[in-house]
Amino acid sequence: MKLTIYDTLERKKREFEPKNPERVTLYVCGPTVYNYAHIGNARPVVVFDVLYRLLRHIYGEDHVVYARNITDVDDKINKKAMDEGVDISVITNKFADIYNADMAALNALPPTYQPRATDHMPDMVAMIEKLIERKAAYVTDDGEVLFRVADYDAGSGRYGKLSGRSLDDMIAGARVEVAENKDDAADFVLWKPSKRGEPVWPGPRNPETGDVLPGRPGWHIECSAMSEAVLTLPIDIHGGGQDLIFPHHTNEIAQSCATHGHDDPAAYARYWMHNGFLDMSGEKMSKSLGNVVLVHDLTQQYPGEVIRWALLSGHYRSPLNWTTELLEQSRKELDYLYGILLRHENVVAWAPSDEQTREKRESVLLSSLLDDLNISDAKARLFNLKGDEGIDLAHKLEHLANPNVDRTADAAEVAPTAASLVKHDLLLLAKVLGILQTDPEVWFKGGASDDLTAKVEALLVARTEARAAKNWAEADRIRDELNALNIEVMDSPTGATWKLKAGV
Repeated sequence: MKLTIYDTLERKKREFEPKNPERVTLYVCGPTVYNYAHIGNARPVVVFDVLYRLLRHIYGEDHVVYARNITDVDDKINKKAMDEGVDISVITNKFADIYNADMAALNALPPTYQPRATDHMPDMVAMIEKLIERKAAYVTDDGEVLFRVADYDAGSGRYGKLSGRSLDDMIAGARVEVAENKDDAADFVLWKPSKRGEPVWPGPRNPETGDVLPGRPGWHIECSAMSEAVLTLPIDIHGGGQDLIFPHHTNEIAQSCATHGHDDPAAYARYWMHNGFLDMSGEKMSKSLGNVVLVHDLTQQYPGEVIRWALLSGHYRSPLNWTTELLEQSRKELDYLYGILLRHENVVAWAPSDEQTREKRESVLLSSLLDDLNISDAKARLFNLKGDEGIDLAHKLEHLANPNVDRTADAAEVAPTAASLVKHDLLLLAKVLGILQTDPEVWFKGGASDDLTAKVEALLVARTEARAAKNWAEADRIRDELNALNIEVMDSPTGATWKLKAGV
């Protein structure tokens, strides 16, 4: 199976070829842990979780190494810790745990590594000292270490290759901190003195005095040091949101390449992927507009899988408009798929035993995802939106497994095998997308008590008997009683199933 991805650095789709197929590496920038994650923070997690699952399917689970860092050194972390009178670790540990629990609720697999900035201070210091030694960075009179952007760019345009802009355009459009200690306005911080009351670490040595510079790292150096420490260079795929292209990822490339004397940005990461922004009904999410939606709050209202499915709406590189309607539609779509699995739970999933046949079938099944992670088209394969053979999976399973569908004798004879194949395909695609990971009965009835379950099941039996006797008034009365219990009945040719209504 061949995967193609849109490489931000080259601005085109490229066939993915890992440096070492036995150890495929993926790095995605993670959260700064000082508060709850909002829904925009969750989009890259879910998008790159699909990529991680796809890579594991292609190369084998033991051959893909995924790192997503934790930024636990930051001005906002320091402020929150000082306001609460606690060590920064109290804040960062609390919100890192909440973040991981919230992302797990969205069916995101845990990364292989989750490096924390505070655990990699020696790696950052060593990198900074190497940059100073190479004259790619300099120490200011007030103890800061700054990266020489103009020297790195040297008129070649390589500093702006990822963003597609010139150095002058980037600086003109950025909020550049005016500082007298900078040799050039574009230079950015690698290390800086800590303010009063902030945590302090021993930093790089001043080459002129030999003194250790106490302080803390800049933001960009953290990811460069952590990614190299846990994955080694070059990284196969580096991912994140579009908002990180400049300055964060641009600066990562510059400092990492300068550390090792590389001219080619691909020496740091061979492919770059960026997901699009998320907005709220056409507006940017912000505290001032009061439209910030926290994942932690959403999971109290919707199953995590519904939130995940909504985040996978649209192409990952396109903007995503987040609305309540999107969530409700996602719930209905998952109910539809889980309903099919519930009605045909006795169909045993089966894959061809011949490896070549199986791989060919899976290549067709996963072709949308293999084409630059086209999740929208992959979702369509589950919902009978295309009529090609092997694509309308949910519809085919319903048809092949339905005992009331008229078939010729020959067709009926092969139907169980055909249904088993289709169910395997459905579950495989769902696994890569990270959905249908719950038992169907639990999905529909998981919140119901044993007493409520017994009562509903008895009412359904009585309703079936009333309908068989054509006692429509009694059947309607029972349906009204079920409605009063907040139960939704789903009739099908194979019988009635039920679920708790949304929000119950």
